[in-house]
Amino acid sequence: MASRFQASVLVASPLYPNSIAWSDENLIAVACGRLVTILNPALPFGPRGLIKVPSTEPFPIGVIQKEELLSSCLLPTCLSRDRDPYVRSISWSPLGMAPNAGCLLAISTTEGRVKIYRAPFCDYSAEWIAVMDVSDLLHDYLANANYHVSEIPSAEFSDFVTEQRRANNPANSGHKMELKRKRLHSSGMMIPCSNKSSKTLREKSSCPTNSNDIELASDMNAEQEQGSPREQEFPLVSVNKDESYQKVSKSHGRSTRKKIESPTLPLIGADQYASRSAMLSSLVIAWSPLLQFPSASCSQVQNSATCFSLLAIGGKSGKISCWKVHAQECYSIEHGNVSPDATVVGIFQAHSSWVTAIGWALLTTDSSHPQVLLSTGSSNGSVKIWLAHSSELLKSSEVNSSPFILLKEIINPDSIPVSVLSLTTPVRSPHRQLLAVGKGSGSFEVWIHEQHNCNFERIGSYEAHDHAVTGLAWAFDGCCLYSCSEDNFVRSWMFDRNTLFEVPIPSAIPSQRGLIDVPNVFHSCFGVAVSPGNLVMAMVRSFDSYVLNPMYQARSQKAAVEFLWMVGQRSDISSTQKFNCEAFSGVSEEVLAWWKSNILWSLQQYECFVKPLVMWDIIAALLAINQSAPHFVDDLLIEWLSSSFMESRSKLSREKVLADFSQRLSKLTSRHLHLLNVICRRVILSDIKADLGTMCENQEEQVMFWMDLLSTSERELRERLVSINFACSSLISHNDANMSPSGYWYPSGLAQMEQWVGRDQVRDQLRLLVPQAHLYEKSRLDSCDRVKEENCPYCSASVPFESPEVAYCEGANSNGNVGQRHKLVRCAVSMQICPTTPLWYCICCHRRASKLAPEPLFTMVEYPENFNSLAGSSLRVASKPLCPFCGILLQRHQPEFLLSTVPV
Repeated sequence: MASRFQASVLVASPLYPNSIAWSDENLIAVACGRLVTILNPALPFGPRGLIKVPSTEPFPIGVIQKEELLSSCLLPTCLSRDRDPYVRSISWSPLGMAPNAGCLLAISTTEGRVKIYRAPFCDYSAEWIAVMDVSDLLHDYLANANYHVSEIPSAEFSDFVTEQRRANNPANSGHKMELKRKRLHSSGMMIPCSNKSSKTLREKSSCPTNSNDIELASDMNAEQEQGSPREQEFPLVSVNKDESYQKVSKSHGRSTRKKIESPTLPLIGADQYASRSAMLSSLVIAWSPLLQFPSASCSQVQNSATCFSLLAIGGKSGKISCWKVHAQECYSIEHGNVSPDATVVGIFQAHSSWVTAIGWALLTTDSSHPQVLLSTGSSNGSVKIWLAHSSELLKSSEVNSSPFILLKEIINPDSIPVSVLSLTTPVRSPHRQLLAVGKGSGSFEVWIHEQHNCNFERIGSYEAHDHAVTGLAWAFDGCCLYSCSEDNFVRSWMFDRNTLFEVPIPSAIPSQRGLIDVPNVFHSCFGVAVSPGNLVMAMVRSFDSYVLNPMYQARSQKAAVEFLWMVGQRSDISSTQKFNCEAFSGVSEEVLAWWKSNILWSLQQYECFVKPLVMWDIIAALLAINQSAPHFVDDLLIEWLSSSFMESRSKLSREKVLADFSQRLSKLTSRHLHLLNVICRRVILSDIKADLGTMCENQEEQVMFWMDLLSTSERELRERLVSINFACSSLISHNDANMSPSGYWYPSGLAQMEQWVGRDQVRDQLRLLVPQAHLYEKSRLDSCDRVKEENCPYCSASVPFESPEVAYCEGANSNGNVGQRHKLVRCAVSMQICPTTPLWYCICCHRRASKLAPEPLFTMVEYPENFNSLAGSSLRVASKPLCPFCGILLQRHQPEFLLSTVPV
């Protein structure tokens, strides 16, 4: 295996497959025992986030007769009691779901509970905040529907009890089974405890791998095929977001529901209790990509509130509940007590046994008719593919309607449990989906779905590992697949011409080898994840406690997250492309060629404005390579500018790039300019000091070249931002601006922008927009947005406009003497003086903003000749917290001892 370039030690060991997940905002979550640890890959030894899974009370399902307490169907409920719940499954939401426009984290525990957490961006805490208990909402929904679903036969639970006993390992039991854990009330009936999984089950309790377990699973499947229906449909029930927040806000995730007295619970049979308990016992969760309502079916204004993501939850009953969670209407860094707006869109019988794996993929990117694929796997080895239209999701409020259609069912004749799934849609082939299915036997299969004819083809089955597959991850647009297993191996596969080949994991960058002092004595691997730019792979592995030092290592080091470079990954076995690469010490020309190819490919993926700018892996790779081969990095970036910006197939010189860049500036997209600014600041100019005299002539010339590019690019973006403000000012009145909904953008800081236009050299088209703004000023003489004189928030002294970045007040002048002059920061969007309240912060350019930029600034394909149409669309779109000069997600500036995201 290739050497890692960094690692981070964990205090607890993971227990289940897919124990690691990489978010779209560059955070890593690891499910390790009773904790979820959140890491920043840019600072593996820095601050961490933490989620402690609390114990919860059983659901008030009902009461049963005392004589039925020891029924076979209730044995899992009575005997599988554990003092502390463990984390079974984790999943990150897309960007924009959290109140600060970040990601939400959903976790599922061995108690069957599912909760959603957000980052403590305004709480000054390391522990993440629970914003929703989905299990409580599911219980309320089923209780209101009176559990009107087909009950699971009791014989099925008898087989499950036998399977659970054989899968358990008594030597690993940490607590005694509490057989007498029950409560007796006055009527003589007994309330059993809720169904909670024992920590001794771990992943093998739901994924049997030996022959006896396979026979039991096949027997259970046969009984269920006869006794349970294929699909159950439910009416839609909306959830009040205020009520759902109040249930968890006071206790950070602990349920505040009052225990219902037993006389109010219905008298039910043992089979009914077991069936209802299975419905509420969740096993696996997964978020879908961000979807958007069709404009024709939504009367609201098109903003972030029309976007939503689906949260799929699979349980022990074989059913899947799907929840529609809306994105925030507006974003804030001051108020975090906002619960997501969630609605259940359907509960259907997906499998006849436990649901063990779930995967999502976006079928089409058409915003008018988005479609998603849902893949589900079960403990009986079956895999099903479901199709959902967003239009059908809107209609799912009707009674007995289901938004999912079964496209394909893959039946495994050996009944080997499915442990993991990985589903992806390649950008180069948007009408094709790739599905990898990992099994408990150590093998995995690869399937291809052709959208035009709805054909599913199995590419092959691969005996990759000796133990259960615990992780699968596609990379490089479906060209590479990474697999890991309990056998402690991580393998790399290349997919080319509908064939899968095993290839070696690429070696580390020379300057990054052997820098981490972490023991290399691992026992099992429990998951693999790929960075947003696909240049780094992270895997979580547990240590072999018998090899570690029992005094200094075994107590505090249970597992580790390792990071491997994928920069040199060969993704096309038939590639004939050649790069002019000069080899340096320890690296061959072929490896350098793949370094250049993969970095250029990753940069090209971010040229689409839909993909969030999270370029940490690209920046880290360029900085690492730059230590050994600075000329290689410089040539690579010049080639990137020539091909992407100048549309030239041949590499241009620096002088030619700078000359053509100035001429083509207005024809470049805003995303191109943002990419250039990030590369200039974080790669080339990251270590440049103010004094350039210590550099040699060639280095100084190179630095001045990139500084000129950065200055020219930022000026172009500022002109576009100011032009949108002046163009929009003539389209709205003062009353319209005051009645603008919260989160919507409207022009501000026009007086400061006018002074900047008069001081600097700008294009004539922008100067012509200023007289139109004066007409707008006459209708808004009382508007604070046109006030030219500003006062210092500390001493109330006047503040003249000298620069769009910073300002200095004139100081107190009451006694005729000039007092202290305060240095003030101007908003990066409006150029106004920032207030003393918390501000949005850009971690790349270190600018601050009190206002948010209009969204059309980031989707602009060129400098438009007429801003009227663009200005109209700017007023109808909610603002997103993106830096106008870097394009990355803004955040609240955190102290050094707290976790924060580092997208670059």
